[in-house]
Amino acid sequence: MVAGASGFVGTALSRALGDDGFEVRTIGRAGADVRWDDDAAIDAAVDGAALLVNLAGKSVNCRYTDRNRDEILRSRVQTTRRLRRAVADAVTPPPLWLNAGTATIYRYALDRPQTETDGELGEGFSVDVARTWEEEFFAGDLPGTRRVALRMAIVLGDGPATRTLMRLARVGLGGPQHDGWWFPHGRYRGIGPEPTGAARAPWHRSRGRQRFSWIHIEDVIGAVRFLAQHPEIEGPVNLAAPHPSDNRTLMATLRRVVGAPVGLPAWRFMLEPAMWALRTEPELVLKSRWVLPGVLADAGFRFSYPDLEPALRAVVQRTMAGRRA
Repeated sequence: MVAGASGFVGTALSRALGDDGFEVRTIGRAGADVRWDDDAAIDAAVDGAALLVNLAGKSVNCRYTDRNRDEILRSRVQTTRRLRRAVADAVTPPPLWLNAGTATIYRYALDRPQTETDGELGEGFSVDVARTWEEEFFAGDLPGTRRVALRMAIVLGDGPATRTLMRLARVGLGGPQHDGWWFPHGRYRGIGPEPTGAARAPWHRSRGRQRFSWIHIEDVIGAVRFLAQHPEIEGPVNLAAPHPSDNRTLMATLRRVVGAPVGLPAWRFMLEPAMWALRTEPELVLKSRWVLPGVLADAGFRFSYPDLEPALRAVVQRTMAGRRA
Protein backbone atom coordinates (compact mmCIF):
# COMPACT_ATOMS: atom_id res chain seq x y z
CA MET A 1 0.00 0.00 0.00
CA VAL A 2 1.34 3.39 -1.02
CA ALA A 3 -0.44 6.46 0.28
CA GLY A 4 0.28 9.70 -1.56
CA ALA A 5 1.47 7.87 -4.67
CA SER A 6 0.61 10.65 -7.12
CA GLY A 7 3.61 12.83 -6.30
CA PHE A 8 7.11 12.71 -7.74
CA VAL A 9 8.56 10.30 -5.16
CA GLY A 10 5.37 8.23 -4.88
CA THR A 11 5.11 7.70 -8.63
CA ALA A 12 8.72 6.52 -8.91
CA LEU A 13 8.48 4.30 -5.84
CA SER A 14 5.19 2.68 -6.91
CA ARG A 15 6.69 1.85 -10.29
CA ALA A 16 9.79 0.34 -8.67
CA LEU A 17 7.77 -1.75 -6.20
CA GLY A 18 5.69 -3.03 -9.08
CA ASP A 19 8.88 -4.02 -10.89
CA ASP A 20 9.90 -5.91 -7.73
CA GLY A 21 6.79 -8.06 -7.98
CA PHE A 22 4.54 -6.31 -5.47
CA GLU A 23 0.89 -5.79 -6.23
CA VAL A 24 0.79 -2.05 -5.57
CA ARG A 25 -2.41 -0.41 -4.40
CA THR A 26 -2.71 3.28 -3.66
CA ILE A 27 -4.55 5.52 -1.22
CA GLY A 28 -5.21 9.09 -2.25
CA ARG A 29 -7.69 11.38 -3.82
CA ALA A 30 -8.64 11.28 -7.51
CA GLY A 31 -7.25 8.31 -9.42
CA ALA A 32 -6.21 6.20 -6.40
CA ASP A 33 -7.45 2.68 -5.69
CA VAL A 34 -8.74 3.78 -2.27
CA ARG A 35 -9.94 7.24 -1.31
CA TRP A 36 -9.19 8.94 2.01
CA ASP A 37 -12.91 9.38 2.70
CA ASP A 38 -13.58 5.61 2.49
CA ASP A 39 -12.72 4.31 5.98
CA ALA A 40 -13.80 0.73 5.34
CA ALA A 41 -11.71 0.50 2.18
CA ILE A 42 -8.62 1.91 3.94
CA ASP A 43 -8.94 -0.64 6.76
CA ALA A 44 -9.36 -3.51 4.28
CA ALA A 45 -6.42 -2.35 2.16
CA VAL A 46 -4.00 -2.00 5.08
CA ASP A 47 -4.98 -5.32 6.67
CA GLY A 48 -2.70 -7.97 5.19
CA ALA A 49 -0.42 -5.59 3.29
CA ALA A 50 3.22 -6.69 3.07
CA LEU A 51 4.43 -3.09 3.15
CA LEU A 52 2.82 0.25 3.96
CA VAL A 53 4.41 3.46 2.65
CA ASN A 54 2.90 6.83 3.47
CA LEU A 55 4.03 9.81 1.39
CA ALA A 56 0.80 11.79 1.70
CA GLY A 57 0.89 15.52 2.32
CA LYS A 58 0.46 18.80 0.55
CA SER A 59 3.56 19.84 -1.38
CA VAL A 60 5.79 22.36 0.39
CA ASN A 61 6.64 23.85 -3.00
CA CYS A 62 4.26 26.75 -2.44
CA ARG A 63 4.02 30.08 -0.66
CA TYR A 64 3.54 29.71 3.07
CA THR A 65 0.28 31.58 3.34
CA ASP A 66 -1.82 30.88 6.42
CA ARG A 67 -4.05 28.61 4.38
CA ASN A 68 -1.15 26.65 2.89
CA ARG A 69 0.63 26.42 6.25
CA ASP A 70 -2.43 24.89 7.89
CA GLU A 71 -2.94 22.44 5.02
CA ILE A 72 0.71 21.36 4.96
CA LEU A 73 0.45 20.36 8.62
CA ARG A 74 -3.09 18.96 8.53
CA SER A 75 -2.53 16.81 5.44
CA ARG A 76 0.45 15.07 7.05
CA VAL A 77 -0.85 14.59 10.55
CA GLN A 78 -4.39 13.48 9.71
CA THR A 79 -3.39 10.95 7.04
CA THR A 80 -0.75 9.48 9.34
CA ARG A 81 -3.28 9.27 12.19
CA ARG A 82 -5.80 7.54 9.92
CA LEU A 83 -3.25 4.96 8.78
CA ARG A 84 -2.11 4.33 12.35
CA ARG A 85 -5.69 3.54 13.33
CA ALA A 86 -5.96 1.12 10.40
CA VAL A 87 -2.71 -0.62 11.37
CA ALA A 88 -3.82 -0.88 15.01
CA ASP A 89 -7.16 -2.44 14.00
CA ALA A 90 -5.72 -4.84 11.42
CA VAL A 91 -5.94 -8.60 12.02
CA THR A 92 -2.74 -8.99 9.98
CA PRO A 93 -0.94 -5.64 10.26
CA PRO A 94 1.82 -4.77 7.79
CA PRO A 95 5.20 -5.86 9.18
CA LEU A 96 6.82 -2.63 7.96
CA TRP A 97 5.46 0.92 7.78
CA LEU A 98 7.62 3.58 6.15
CA ASN A 99 6.36 7.10 6.74
CA ALA A 100 7.74 10.12 4.94
CA GLY A 101 9.44 12.82 6.94
CA THR A 102 11.99 15.51 6.21
CA ALA A 103 15.61 16.29 6.98
CA THR A 104 14.43 19.86 7.56
CA ILE A 105 13.60 18.70 11.08
CA TYR A 106 17.22 19.52 12.04
CA ARG A 107 18.46 22.97 12.96
CA TYR A 108 20.16 25.42 10.63
CA ALA A 109 23.70 24.02 10.67
CA LEU A 110 26.99 25.49 9.47
CA ASP A 111 29.19 24.07 12.21
CA ARG A 112 28.69 20.31 11.96
CA PRO A 113 26.54 17.68 10.24
CA GLN A 114 23.40 16.24 11.80
CA THR A 115 22.80 12.50 12.16
CA GLU A 116 20.03 10.49 13.74
CA THR A 117 22.01 10.00 16.95
CA ASP A 118 23.48 13.47 17.54
CA GLY A 119 21.32 15.76 15.42
CA GLU A 120 19.61 18.72 17.06
CA LEU A 121 16.06 19.68 16.12
CA GLY A 122 15.51 23.20 14.89
CA GLU A 123 12.71 25.73 15.35
CA GLY A 124 10.02 27.36 13.28
CA PHE A 125 7.37 26.29 10.79
CA SER A 126 9.11 23.56 8.79
CA VAL A 127 10.61 21.98 11.90
CA ASP A 128 7.29 22.07 13.76
CA VAL A 129 5.58 20.33 10.84
CA ALA A 130 8.26 17.64 10.76
CA ARG A 131 8.28 17.15 14.54
CA THR A 132 4.49 16.98 14.89
CA TRP A 133 4.33 14.58 11.93
CA GLU A 134 6.84 12.19 13.50
CA GLU A 135 5.17 12.39 16.90
CA GLU A 136 1.90 11.31 15.31
CA PHE A 137 3.64 8.49 13.44
CA PHE A 138 5.35 7.01 16.50
CA ALA A 139 2.39 7.47 18.86
CA GLY A 140 0.74 4.43 20.39
CA ASP A 141 1.79 0.80 20.49
CA LEU A 142 1.90 -1.23 17.26
CA PRO A 143 3.62 -4.46 18.33
CA GLY A 144 3.27 -6.19 14.97
CA THR A 145 4.62 -3.35 12.84
CA ARG A 146 8.12 -1.93 12.53
CA ARG A 147 8.02 1.83 11.96
CA VAL A 148 10.65 3.86 10.10
CA ALA A 149 10.43 7.63 9.59
CA LEU A 150 12.15 8.64 6.34
CA ARG A 151 13.85 11.97 7.00
CA MET A 152 14.36 12.86 3.35
CA ALA A 153 16.74 15.54 2.15
CA ILE A 154 15.93 17.39 -1.08
CA VAL A 155 15.27 14.69 -3.67
CA LEU A 156 17.00 15.14 -7.03
CA GLY A 157 15.00 13.94 -10.01
CA ASP A 158 12.18 15.18 -12.19
CA GLY A 159 10.52 16.81 -9.20
CA PRO A 160 9.65 20.33 -8.08
CA ALA A 161 12.80 21.10 -6.08
CA THR A 162 15.18 20.12 -8.88
CA ARG A 163 13.11 21.96 -11.49
CA THR A 164 13.17 25.15 -9.40
CA LEU A 165 16.96 24.99 -8.95
CA MET A 166 17.57 24.33 -12.64
CA ARG A 167 15.21 27.12 -13.62
CA LEU A 168 17.20 29.55 -11.49
CA ALA A 169 20.42 28.45 -13.21
CA ARG A 170 18.97 28.67 -16.72
CA VAL A 171 17.62 32.21 -16.25
CA GLY A 172 21.02 33.48 -15.15
CA LEU A 173 20.55 33.32 -11.38
CA GLY A 174 22.93 30.39 -11.10
CA GLY A 175 25.41 32.06 -8.78
CA PRO A 176 25.54 31.62 -5.02
CA GLN A 177 22.51 32.70 -3.04
CA HIS A 178 23.16 35.00 -0.10
CA ASP A 179 20.89 35.27 2.88
CA GLY A 180 20.40 38.69 4.42
CA TRP A 181 17.93 41.18 5.77
CA TRP A 182 14.41 41.29 4.39
CA PHE A 183 11.22 42.94 5.51
CA PRO A 184 9.88 41.14 8.60
CA HIS A 185 7.24 38.51 7.94
CA GLY A 186 5.69 35.61 9.83
CA ARG A 187 5.49 32.92 7.15
CA TYR A 188 8.09 30.77 8.97
CA ARG A 189 6.68 31.17 12.47
CA GLY A 190 5.94 28.03 14.46
CA ILE A 191 2.79 25.95 14.07
CA GLY A 192 1.03 23.04 15.73
CA PRO A 193 0.28 22.20 19.36
CA GLU A 194 3.69 23.47 20.56
CA PRO A 195 4.92 26.20 18.15
CA THR A 196 8.62 27.03 18.31
CA GLY A 197 10.87 29.79 17.03
CA ALA A 198 10.55 33.53 16.65
CA ALA A 199 7.45 35.24 15.29
CA ARG A 200 9.57 36.85 12.55
CA ALA A 201 11.63 34.95 10.00
CA PRO A 202 15.32 34.65 10.96
CA TRP A 203 18.20 35.33 8.58
CA HIS A 204 21.89 34.46 8.56
CA ARG A 205 25.01 35.88 6.92
CA SER A 206 25.90 32.58 5.23
CA ARG A 207 27.57 34.20 2.16
CA GLY A 208 26.46 31.32 -0.02
CA ARG A 209 28.09 28.73 2.23
CA GLN A 210 24.83 27.30 3.54
CA ARG A 211 24.95 23.52 3.29
CA PHE A 212 22.88 21.58 0.78
CA SER A 213 21.90 18.01 1.64
CA TRP A 214 20.31 15.98 -1.12
CA ILE A 215 19.56 12.45 -2.35
CA HIS A 216 18.95 11.07 -5.84
CA ILE A 217 15.53 9.48 -6.44
CA GLU A 218 17.15 6.14 -7.28
CA ASP A 219 18.79 6.10 -3.86
CA VAL A 220 15.43 6.81 -2.21
CA ILE A 221 14.09 3.70 -3.91
CA GLY A 222 17.24 1.75 -3.04
CA ALA A 223 16.95 2.80 0.60
CA VAL A 224 13.32 1.59 0.75
CA ARG A 225 14.39 -1.80 -0.58
CA PHE A 226 17.30 -1.89 1.88
CA LEU A 227 15.12 -1.03 4.87
CA ALA A 228 12.66 -3.76 3.93
CA GLN A 229 15.52 -6.27 4.03
CA HIS A 230 16.95 -5.10 7.39
CA PRO A 231 14.43 -5.76 10.16
CA GLU A 232 16.84 -4.46 12.81
CA ILE A 233 16.39 -0.87 11.59
CA GLU A 234 13.55 1.20 13.04
CA GLY A 235 12.93 4.78 14.11
CA PRO A 236 14.15 7.88 12.22
CA VAL A 237 16.43 7.28 9.22
CA ASN A 238 18.10 10.09 7.28
CA LEU A 239 17.72 9.71 3.52
CA ALA A 240 20.58 11.94 2.40
CA ALA A 241 23.65 11.37 0.24
CA PRO A 242 26.92 10.90 2.15
CA HIS A 243 28.60 13.85 0.40
CA PRO A 244 26.51 17.00 0.93
CA SER A 245 27.45 20.17 -0.88
CA ASP A 246 27.19 23.85 -0.13
CA ASN A 247 25.21 26.45 -2.04
CA ARG A 248 28.17 27.85 -4.00
CA THR A 249 29.22 24.40 -5.16
CA LEU A 250 25.64 23.40 -5.92
CA MET A 251 25.01 26.38 -8.17
CA ALA A 252 28.38 26.08 -9.94
CA THR A 253 27.63 22.42 -10.61
CA LEU A 254 24.16 23.26 -11.89
CA ARG A 255 25.63 25.81 -14.31
CA ARG A 256 27.99 23.21 -15.73
CA VAL A 257 25.27 20.61 -16.03
CA VAL A 258 22.70 22.82 -17.78
CA GLY A 259 25.28 24.72 -19.84
CA ALA A 260 24.59 28.15 -18.36
CA PRO A 261 27.66 30.33 -19.01
CA VAL A 262 26.68 33.04 -16.54
CA GLY A 263 25.44 32.76 -13.01
CA LEU A 264 24.72 35.98 -11.20
CA PRO A 265 24.86 35.87 -7.42
CA ALA A 266 21.52 36.52 -5.80
CA TRP A 267 20.94 38.25 -2.49
CA ARG A 268 17.78 37.82 -0.48
CA PHE A 269 16.34 41.09 -1.79
CA MET A 270 16.55 39.54 -5.28
CA LEU A 271 15.39 36.07 -4.28
CA GLU A 272 12.28 37.17 -2.41
CA PRO A 273 10.49 38.64 -5.46
CA ALA A 274 11.83 35.87 -7.73
CA MET A 275 10.51 33.15 -5.43
CA TRP A 276 7.24 35.03 -5.06
CA ALA A 277 6.88 34.89 -8.85
CA LEU A 278 7.69 31.17 -8.83
CA ARG A 279 5.14 30.69 -6.01
CA THR A 280 7.64 29.04 -3.69
CA GLU A 281 9.82 30.01 -0.73
CA PRO A 282 13.47 31.21 -0.49
CA GLU A 283 13.97 28.70 2.32
CA LEU A 284 14.62 26.09 -0.39
CA VAL A 285 18.03 27.61 -1.17
CA LEU A 286 18.78 29.68 1.96
CA LYS A 287 18.39 27.19 4.80
CA SER A 288 21.61 25.38 5.72
CA ARG A 289 20.74 21.67 5.75
CA TRP A 290 23.77 19.60 6.74
CA VAL A 291 22.58 16.03 7.18
CA LEU A 292 24.42 12.71 6.98
CA PRO A 293 22.93 9.19 6.59
CA GLY A 294 24.25 7.73 9.83
CA VAL A 295 21.89 4.75 10.14
CA LEU A 296 22.16 3.74 6.48
CA ALA A 297 25.94 4.11 6.45
CA ASP A 298 26.35 2.04 9.62
CA ALA A 299 24.12 -0.69 8.16
CA GLY A 300 26.20 -0.88 4.97
CA PHE A 301 23.90 0.79 2.44
CA ARG A 302 25.72 1.70 -0.78
CA PHE A 303 24.56 4.80 -2.63
CA SER A 304 24.30 4.74 -6.42
CA TYR A 305 24.86 8.51 -6.44
CA PRO A 306 27.05 9.59 -3.51
CA ASP A 307 28.37 12.67 -5.36
CA LEU A 308 26.44 15.70 -6.56
CA GLU A 309 27.57 16.25 -10.16
CA PRO A 310 26.95 12.69 -11.43
CA ALA A 311 23.55 12.79 -9.74
CA LEU A 312 22.59 16.06 -11.44
CA ARG A 313 23.88 14.89 -14.81
CA ALA A 314 21.82 11.71 -14.51
CA VAL A 315 18.72 13.81 -13.77
CA VAL A 316 19.29 16.07 -16.79
CA GLN A 317 19.97 13.15 -19.12
CA ARG A 318 16.85 11.32 -18.02
CA THR A 319 14.76 14.48 -18.30
CA MET A 320 16.02 15.15 -21.84
CA ALA A 321 15.43 11.53 -22.85
CA GLY A 322 11.87 11.73 -21.51
CA ARG A 323 11.17 14.89 -23.50
CA ARG A 324 12.49 13.32 -26.71
CA ALA A 325 10.35 10.26 -26.10
